[in-house]
Amino acid sequence: MTINKFETEISTLKKFYEVYCKDKHINQESKTITLIYNEKIFSIELNLCEECNKAINYSFIKLQNCPHEIKPRCRVCPKPCYEKQEWKNTAKVMKYSAIKLSLGKIKSRILKIFD
Repeated sequence: MTINKFETEISTLKKFYEVYCKDKHINQESKTITLIYNEKIFSIELNLCEECNKAINYSFIKLQNCPHEIKPRCRVCPKPCYEKQEWKNTAKVMKYSAIKLSLGKIKSRILKIFD
């Protein structure tokens, strides 16, 4: 996977987990984590509860170790690396956040029409 693709993937995970955690949990704390991929260092500021922090770190580890040159979507991967329960939890976060972010975009477009 290219460095740009890796950066896109970690940004997406960050955004989705922060939306989910903000709406569903309390006690978020700000943490900075460092990831290394293909000798490039990524520093990420996360604002998550402990449960979501553990889940996103699991996802980051799996992403760093993805064996595919061209990364497929995890749900269609021929050799999935996520444990079943972690996959279900991540899918729940992704689904919730995707819907919420999409509704926000639709709302802003409608408001622009009436401005």
